[in-house]
Order: sequence, then structure tokens, then C-alpha cells
Amino acid sequence: MVYISDLSWTKKVKHPSEVLTLGDKIDVIVLELDVEGRKLSLGHKQTMDNPWDKYEKEFAVDTTHTTAITEIVDKGATIHFNEDIVAFVPSRHLEKEDGSKLKKGEESTFKIIEFSKEFKRVVASHTVTFREQEMKNVKRAAKKVAASNADKATLGDLDALANLKEQMDNDK
Repeated sequence: MVYISDLSWTKKVKHPSEVLTLGDKIDVIVLELDVEGRKLSLGHKQTMDNPWDKYEKEFAVDTTHTTAITEIVDKGATIHFNEDIVAFVPSRHLEKEDGSKLKKGEESTFKIIEFSKEFKRVVASHTVTFREQEMKNVKRAAKKVAASNADKATLGDLDALANLKEQMDNDK
């Protein structure tokens, strides 16, 4: 017997008729042999390389990809990167820079925020793509302000720091 979980590496098969028809000949390998129970477990997907091995590198966390929203669902949206990889985008990660949300069919850039080969799960975000840039800009501006303030230190500031250091040395 071939369990539906052993028919495909990438598709969530609910019924064998989704991938097979009666009379199809397929390659299988023996996964388990239970002599006492007279059971034989077979696998079809195991006759092929696991594509999730290559997808683990291609869709690694922090990689960016451009695609369109395929479907809007209750808690977010789904996007297809290729025929095998369907990613979920939580609602809060559908926000665009102008505050509006991405809509079905709209193409955009997404960053992978979670990849699980074991659970065949990919989670992506559009919002992260521009929020990270905003944070970099804020940090860059803060460094410039700090650098300009350092140039404005007075001798009085230095004397106060010297006195503080002397007190700390005396307390030791």
C-alpha cells in the first residue's frame, strides 16, 4: 500500500485521484516490511530526489523573490514561487509602504522569514522588505547625530568626566 503522504514531496495530496488514475503504473520502493502483520508499505516520492533539499538553499531565510499574490485567505495570503513552492504571507506582512495592503494579483517583492524543510512550510513578508531599509536609515541618521554631538564636547564636559573617573578610582 502507498500512503498519500508518500505520493509527492511538494503537493499536499488529499486524495490519490489528484495525482493518479486507476491503472497508472508508478515506480515505488519498499519502505517497511511487517512479516508478522503481513503488511508492506511502499513509497512513490522516495524514487525521486527531494526537491526541498535544493529549495532549502534557493528559498533560505532572508532571500528575496518577486511574485504576485495568488490568493487572499482569512489570515493572510498565499504566493507561488514556482509549481512546488507555495508560501504563506500573514496579514500584517501584506502592508505596503503607503499603509495599504497588497491585493490578489498584485506583484511585489517578498523576503523569506521562515523556511521549514521538515514541515514543507515557507512564510514570506513584503513589509519586512521596506521596514528593514527604514531601520537602516534611522540608525544611519542616529550615528550622524551622535558623531556631530561628539565634536561639540566642551572642556567642562571633559573635566566632569575626569572627576568622575577619579572618584571611581578612589572607591576601589
